Amino acid sequence: MATLNVFSQPWQPTISPSLCCSNTNNNIAYAYHNHHINSNSSKLHFFSNSRQFSVLSQLSTHSSKSGSGSLWLQNSSAAAGIEYRKRPLYSVFPTKPAQVSSVQDLYEFICSGPLLDKIGLTQEQVAESIDKWLLYGRYLCKLFQLNELYLTEPQKARIYHYYVPVFLWCEQQITQHRSKFKDGEDIPPLVIGFSAPQGCGKTTLVFALDYLFQVIGRKSATISIDDFYLTAEGQNKLREANPGNALLELRGNAGSHDLALSVETLTAITKMTREGMKMKLPRYDKSAFNGRGDRADPSTWPEVEGPLEVVLFEGWMLGFRPLPVDAVKVVDPQLETVNKNLEAYYDAWDKYIKSWIVIKIKDPNCVFQWRLQAEIAMREAGNPGMTDDEVRDFVSRYLPAYYAYLPTLYSEGPNGSDPQHLLTIEIDEGRNPILAA
Repeated sequence: MATLNVFSQPWQPTISPSLCCSNTNNNIAYAYHNHHINSNSSKLHFFSNSRQFSVLSQLSTHSSKSGSGSLWLQNSSAAAGIEYRKRPLYSVFPTKPAQVSSVQDLYEFICSGPLLDKIGLTQEQVAESIDKWLLYGRYLCKLFQLNELYLTEPQKARIYHYYVPVFLWCEQQITQHRSKFKDGEDIPPLVIGFSAPQGCGKTTLVFALDYLFQVIGRKSATISIDDFYLTAEGQNKLREANPGNALLELRGNAGSHDLALSVETLTAITKMTREGMKMKLPRYDKSAFNGRGDRADPSTWPEVEGPLEVVLFEGWMLGFRPLPVDAVKVVDPQLETVNKNLEAYYDAWDKYIKSWIVIKIKDPNCVFQWRLQAEIAMREAGNPGMTDDEVRDFVSRYLPAYYAYLPTLYSEGPNGSDPQHLLTIEIDEGRNPILAA
């Protein structure tokens, strides 16, 4: 195969080690800002005031903490247990990074990934598109401040077994979506839904995908179900209307969202098809009212400009289907009201989503462990964080919904989804893709 001739090439760095190994928040912000130096000011304002910026700030803090969600960002790791498509490359990952000496090495690593079959790529197609894999990998190394010459196994796996394959699948979905329209027609952005439990890394995944879309020239936007929480006043009314129901005491479950705002926002964003069109996206301030939260001041909402090609919409309960009352009461009697509330969510959220990514976990109890790891890392870094008991109480308000709705989500897909436009990714406790059982 002629394409394989490139595999004799040595792996050439595109980023100086001094830049890619830097972990200061200022340099992290620069990595994204540098790619948008010619962008309009509103786009830079969007980055500096959005949750995307906080992702990297958290990563630089958490990456030094053992057991945190960003373990793969560390310069060395003893992580084990990642299941590859052919076989585990190592039973225990080396503690010292190994140099990627050639494109051939990387090609073989890519082909051992668990998602290749799922996204419909053969090894021959990987060979033919190897330049794209290299380019996207380099972009991500720059984004996450990694030295592309010396990636650890977890870092290589996260980039080439996870983020790049998912990005390529999204690109396939966008191409298929846009092909349905005739020349000259307004093409609405493709809304891709990400249904994934809390703490599994979905925000970082969406952040990486959004970054890749931006650097290749696709206009994208990101929204979260968190952005549609009720105001503090609305939450108080919900709590008063459901006395004694712990699942509706705080934000989170179905019923605690402003569905009218959801419809207004999603309707408007899918009409962002032309140059010059602008809109602001709502954001939520989780720190307001001592952590009970409130909608952020509209003056702080990021602005996006058309024409948008893709919208990345993420949330822990996206695609959940209402179940028979008896089925949810067996899990937790308090779910009966939540289940009734869920009936309105398809029209408010799910019907706007045309392609789906579902991140599947084996045990919902992982959510507690992941949240606990994050809070411990925050406390050790000197930042405010919940105690272990507070984490347990927080997660306990979500677990009934996970136990009730995840089995149907995994067996039947999200509410209203098309199997041809659904990518299910099973992850392990380390948040790494694995072969489906």
